[in-house]
Amino acid sequence: MAAHGGASAGDATGASGERPLVVVTEHLDDASVAWLAERCEVQRCTHDDPRFPGLLARASGLVVRTYTKVNAGLLAGAPMLRAVGRAGVGVDNIDAAACAARGVRVVYTPEANADAVAELAIACLLDALRPRVYVDQPLAREQWNELRRELTAPRELRELTLGVLGMGRIGRRVARIAGAFGTRVLYHDVVDVPERERWGATPVSMPELCERSDAISVHVSGDEHNRGLVSADAFGRMRSGVIFLNTSRGMVVDPHACAAFFTSHPGAQAFLDVHEPEPFDERYLLLGIPNVHLLPHIGGATRAAQRAMSDVVHDVWRVISGEEPRHEWTP
Repeated sequence: MAAHGGASAGDATGASGERPLVVVTEHLDDASVAWLAERCEVQRCTHDDPRFPGLLARASGLVVRTYTKVNAGLLAGAPMLRAVGRAGVGVDNIDAAACAARGVRVVYTPEANADAVAELAIACLLDALRPRVYVDQPLAREQWNELRRELTAPRELRELTLGVLGMGRIGRRVARIAGAFGTRVLYHDVVDVPERERWGATPVSMPELCERSDAISVHVSGDEHNRGLVSADAFGRMRSGVIFLNTSRGMVVDPHACAAFFTSHPGAQAFLDVHEPEPFDERYLLLGIPNVHLLPHIGGATRAAQRAMSDVVHDVWRVISGEEPRHEWTP
């Protein structure tokens, strides 16, 4: 992988001749790791590996994804740390204030998986609308006709009103794609979205969005103030046959309210790609509900998105080598 204007190998070598160390705690694209390894020492090590504290103590950079929590406790064991790279869009697993207090800069990849997550949301919506099976054997005419009758979709996407909760990078993409099908799109966000970036979507209050939408797609941040945002009150306003999609964060949805709603509304469907905790165990409240479909957090699981998220290593190297990063997290 070519350098993106970064320093050449060895530019950040210290007076002792040692190359700076970057610790990678979760999966990254091999090409991005190889690019970084040409410039510094790279060690792959999960945060729960016994080797991790020793490596962290001499690390100049740390690259994480979803399951490594960068907090004050971790930072206390990282006296040489200069950069934390989040290979992803949000930084809710990173205490940015604690990093700032120690002079550690946080970099991330804000656009990396937006297309992939929007694509998954639309795919799930189409799964809900267009039941289908694949025929793997000859069928008698009556069986053929019966199958066609059973698989007749009651609605098309253009007949729906879609509510987008959170009109950020991903929400706007979902609104644009749905609008191209002729779907009426409503949205709710706490910030004002310029009209040119709404793709024809209409702003409404959250109660109105819940009441008027045939389908709701959640795309809010993982900030703590969004915990339980989709509450019992929100579910109580939703239509009995709603299609509910969450590809943002598991903590955004009240699991008790969600389980109660879909248990009592068998005509509704939920597609949940994110959960709290991950992975979940047999105690997970949303497990085993027939109309709740659980996915293993695959919103960003495309080769293109994985490569784009892994490119955070370029900004980690920029910080270590004394340059300004392209994408630094600013609260």
